Amino acid sequence: MTDGETGRTFRLAYVPGVTPAKWVSVWTERTPDVPVVLAAVPAAEAVGLLRNGGADAGLVRLPVDREGLSVIPLYVETTVVVVPKDHAVAAVDEVSVADLADDEVFHPLDDVVEWTARPGLPAFTRPATTADAVELVSTGTGILVVPLSLARLHDRRDLTYRPVTDAPQSQVALSWLADATTDLVEDFIGIVRGRTVNSSRGRTPAAPAEKPAQRRAQKPAQNGSGRRAAPTGRKKRGNRPR
Repeated sequence: MTDGETGRTFRLAYVPGVTPAKWVSVWTERTPDVPVVLAAVPAAEAVGLLRNGGADAGLVRLPVDREGLSVIPLYVETTVVVVPKDHAVAAVDEVSVADLADDEVFHPLDDVVEWTARPGLPAFTRPATTADAVELVSTGTGILVVPLSLARLHDRRDLTYRPVTDAPQSQVALSWLADATTDLVEDFIGIVRGRTVNSSRGRTPAAPAEKPAQRRAQKPAQNGSGRRAAPTGRKKRGNRPR
């Protein structure tokens, strides 16, 4: 997909739970001649896509292998526990990791929370994906701890979620190949950092149309003697009294 006039696109990858819509909307307003091509990619594959040239930049989850990459951390997400609505956790506003000690907790293969010690008891299986884990939670066979955006992404009527106050948190970042920092990448960096369109590090605004040259003030006409004529409207002085 390319733009018919410029032949350029900006390819942006993003991982599950990340919503690039607000930044894409600003991009579309500022750079209508360069369309954005979005690519949803599993968190574990985002960096590989960047290294293979499949995207100009990506919204990824940290930590990642930063070799050859530039990374700008954007925000940190709250970690929540996903449980059936009739679970005891649903009756409180928040929990700690210790509160989950007696629960079986699913640990999907695509888990994005970096645990030093995983909470609760190991569940009977390791689901391949977070989506699979959510399905299992709905059967009442265990619970799941994930970033808030993933809980919202896989929201179900029979499930709910609560913050886990002392759990590790997931951080979202913008990343791209350091040796491929194009003007378009710089433009997107400016957008995610909230720079205005007139920022010196954002996209250079189009030059304003030239204003008509201002007319030069006409010089007073000269009289026949070569001297400048007295300006009109000035009163002549009367003779001084002797």
